[in-house]
Amino acid sequence: MISLPPRFLARMRELLQEDYEAFLQGYEQPLRRGLRVNTLKISPERLLQVFPLPLIPSPFADDAFYLNAPHKAGGDPLHHAGAYYMQEPSASSAVTVLSPKPQEHILDLCAAPGGKSTQIAAALQGNGLLWCNEYVRPRAQILIQNLERLGVRNAVVTNLDTAPLCEALENCFDAVLADVPCSGEGMFRKEEVALTQWSEALVAACAERGAYILENAAKAVRDGGRIVYSTCTFAPEENELQIAKFLTKHPEFTLCPIDVPFGRPALSAAQLTAFDPAVDRSVPTEFARRIFPADGGEGHFIALLKKQGDASRKTISKRTAKPDDTIRLAQILLEDCFLEPPQGTLARYGDIVRLLPDGMPAVSLPIMSAGVIVGTLAKNRLEPHHALFTSTPPAQCRRVEALTLTDPRTAAFLHGEEIAADTEKGYTAVTVEGVACGFGKVSGGTLKNRYPKGLRTF
Repeated sequence: MISLPPRFLARMRELLQEDYEAFLQGYEQPLRRGLRVNTLKISPERLLQVFPLPLIPSPFADDAFYLNAPHKAGGDPLHHAGAYYMQEPSASSAVTVLSPKPQEHILDLCAAPGGKSTQIAAALQGNGLLWCNEYVRPRAQILIQNLERLGVRNAVVTNLDTAPLCEALENCFDAVLADVPCSGEGMFRKEEVALTQWSEALVAACAERGAYILENAAKAVRDGGRIVYSTCTFAPEENELQIAKFLTKHPEFTLCPIDVPFGRPALSAAQLTAFDPAVDRSVPTEFARRIFPADGGEGHFIALLKKQGDASRKTISKRTAKPDDTIRLAQILLEDCFLEPPQGTLARYGDIVRLLPDGMPAVSLPIMSAGVIVGTLAKNRLEPHHALFTSTPPAQCRRVEALTLTDPRTAAFLHGEEIAADTEKGYTAVTVEGVACGFGKVSGGTLKNRYPKGLRTF
């Protein structure tokens, strides 16, 4: 078992009392790795057929699995194609509780690196709007890369403080996920930095930051909407006590019971008095959910809050296209590449044309990414972008070069090499086991590779 900070152990003993020894025994279980199938691109049944290692269903999401074997995802063509996302098993639990539905508008307030955002996107199935925010810019760049790899085309990405974001988007969302930065006690075995940086001062600072983010989330959700507040820590100051204080301040919200086949009830208000004698004992904090290592995941806390009322989300004027020659080039490109033009609004940003998601509000906020890049203007033509093909189902593409895991052309394509092609001349989608991986331009029986240099294998 790993060496845990003595003060952390003392706090957990005080918190759990007779359940403390059982909590420690959870750390004697092997560290479990997991992956989540990206149902935007492939079904769980199909992935089980083609994935090279055994996968065991996880209780935390319908499309989540345990992977109990070493696996280098970076060299796997299926990972390059966005067929799955490597994810700590219990991390998928929060979106299961959020339960996104197609056509909904969802805000993920602390979105990087993208595990939960891409899980929400899969649930939306391309319908509705996913707004992803990440305060740390380099992490936001990683988020954009993961959204692109997994073929998400209805997302907006911002790099903002949550206060101005939620002020501008007040009452705009059916649901908000606030998976807040935390002290990371549930990641001690997975991330060494969480173990070395832990302190009670960090717990206090994270609790303050989590309260700030939750307060802003309350502005962005519509009447009748829901917030899922989650952490990957065990500290009550960041979990149950956070929720109790929020509900005291916001009587328009209700803490809902969570009916799921994983984890355990959170701690009751009476159990929390050792950490805050003034806690409001009328708040049913046990309605929230805790996940401990003994429950099959490293650690999570999830609370489901519903806002009273039944009002529709606020509608902000949608963006409209401003046709010019570049937009017309984009329309011609889409007609050439696809059987049906993808849904969305074409918009030009400098030399780049994007396909913006339907329903994207026209607000004055700096946006890092929106929808899908269609292409880049170069010498009076539009050069298509990698994301245009990774986000389009192969059945909608006019030309497809279908590869398999055993086809030697697959490794060559991921290396960035030209490969032999059977398709007709033109821009052509490349698939691996039926999953869109990229594209190239076919001429004379050869596909000229357009796989991005930064993604190529060595």
